[in-house]
Amino acid sequence: MYLFVESIKLINGVFYRLKLHQERVNKAFETCFPQCEPINLIENLSQYGIPQDGIYKCRIVYDEDIHSVEFTPYVRREIHSLKLVETELESRIYKLEDRSGFNAAFAQRGDCDDVLLVKNGLLTDTSYCNIALFDGENWYTPRIPLLYGVNRTELLSQKLLIEEDIKPDDLVNFQRIRLFNALIEFGEMELDVSVIH
Repeated sequence: MYLFVESIKLINGVFYRLKLHQERVNKAFETCFPQCEPINLIENLSQYGIPQDGIYKCRIVYDEDIHSVEFTPYVRREIHSLKLVETELESRIYKLEDRSGFNAAFAQRGDCDDVLLVKNGLLTDTSYCNIALFDGENWYTPRIPLLYGVNRTELLSQKLLIEEDIKPDDLVNFQRIRLFNALIEFGEMELDVSVIH
């Protein structure tokens, strides 16, 4: 059976979007371990020495039980260019620890910093981030991402994003692209669409 992972943002001892991470853990249990009670993240994390200063990535690996909890200082990787790469990766509501498919796609980036994955003719995600595209008026995010990220879920609930099927050919209709995930806030990483190759 699979191992799952949650990567949670921790700033000065405060966990971000913990409720949404818990909901994703619950979905993993509903799908894969319906006979088990889902892991309670708050209960489990309270047993660890939580860093109180700085920005950390809290990485939890689990199946029916928690296998590991790691706190590592978070340093954002800089992205300046993206390469369009076809993928057959499955779209999932939960996050798998096995990233071999993403790593294989990332290896095709050539001279670019990351990949922008295309599945069934539609844009999905980069190797680590959900995306949103700006047309001068609104921000649009792919209707079917490869990973239903917690930040994406929050932004949709706040009506800051519109879900849409977006083809690579549609990129001419957009000016800017934002990359975001549980650790990168919406607006922290924004690029001109001209850097997509």
